[in-house]
Amino acid sequence: MDTDKLADVVHVEPPAAREMVRFDKVVKRYGDNVVLRELDFHVKPGERITLIGPSGSGKTTILRLLMTIEKADEGKIHVDGDCLTHTRRGDHDVPADEKHIRQVRKKIGMIFQQFNLFPNMKVLRNVSEAPVHCLGLSRGEAEARAIELLELVGLGTKVDAYPSQLSGGQQQRVAIARALAMQPKVLCLDEVTSALDPELVAEVLNVLRNVAASTDITMLCVTHEMKFARDVSDRVLMFDKGQIVEEAPPDKLFTQPEHQRTRTFLRAVLEEH
Repeated sequence: MDTDKLADVVHVEPPAAREMVRFDKVVKRYGDNVVLRELDFHVKPGERITLIGPSGSGKTTILRLLMTIEKADEGKIHVDGDCLTHTRRGDHDVPADEKHIRQVRKKIGMIFQQFNLFPNMKVLRNVSEAPVHCLGLSRGEAEARAIELLELVGLGTKVDAYPSQLSGGQQQRVAIARALAMQPKVLCLDEVTSALDPELVAEVLNVLRNVAASTDITMLCVTHEMKFARDVSDRVLMFDKGQIVEEAPPDKLFTQPEHQRTRTFLRAVLEEH
């Protein structure tokens, strides 16, 4: 992949905010189960954050709240200086309406565990459809950008294929191109290799490494691929029971974790791999 070309296609405006993402005392419950407990954390523009921890610790919930797939029960979430969850009315904040949420959410892209491609659309349209409807691009402009991105993820020859004609790794690379086509400021990655056969994992991770190395997109990644986390992250956050147990640069967290819970988790995950 030509990383210089990728940086040209995936253009991100220079950040205006000192914090690209901020969670302010965010609480998320499912019945009596508290998944996030007054979570406070922030991500700087261009920073790559990896969230690790056992299943059920709240990692994926953070991404789902950012994408507004779920709603927080308490607290506020800010993206690029705008509040995602609330708007100002008079002298107090009220829950944001759908129009406001859609506007802020345009800044966020997500790549899911399952590829979520439209099975009835060819690859080119899977990548170009959202920019036409959400960004107001002409069909020609959106398709030109889609072709460039598909070439950059190694799928330039597959523009006329349907998802069912692609391998899992190829489908996930289409999903990456589709997310990048929206020119998000924040890219959320939720266990993007968990549905892939082991031999296909490397091709997807290599594409994401190139995205991290050659663009200014802020990235929040949930993964059990510890080598990938170590390669691309500026900070790694260890979650357990809805709270941050420990955070550090990857070289420190993976070699000298301070918290026993982190040591136990890493030992188990690294033994699996």
